[in-house]
Amino acid sequence: MTDPIADMFIRIKNAYLARKTQVQLPYSRINEAIAKVMVRGGFLASVKVGGQPFKTLQLKLKYIDRQPALTMVKRISKPGKKVYCQAKDLRRVNYGLGMNIISTSAGVMNGGQAKQKKLGGEVIGEMW
Repeated sequence: MTDPIADMFIRIKNAYLARKTQVQLPYSRINEAIAKVMVRGGFLASVKVGGQPFKTLQLKLKYIDRQPALTMVKRISKPGKKVYCQAKDLRRVNYGLGMNIISTSAGVMNGGQAKQKKLGGEVIGEMW
């Protein structure tokens, strides 16, 4: 697997399209951090780390009135082309209904938090 973050995004999107209640992913620290930001943003219900003998991430999907909380997810920075952005250049996603995920020197956070703390970094993806 060359891009575990894109794999995570696609697995979550496909699970929502198939109306699943949860999805299981291979564990990595960056995937766990991204999933926690998605929980705070209201796109996932919960994140749990478990599994034997290999760690896995167990994500519980969130539905609002039987509709998926997440309709679109896009990977911005890819392994072949990294995209960086300063805090002043961060923009709103889907008229403020979505969120971008930024990897900063202070950790992984959404675009609003990064702009508030005046931190730029790598734009991992955006979702709405």
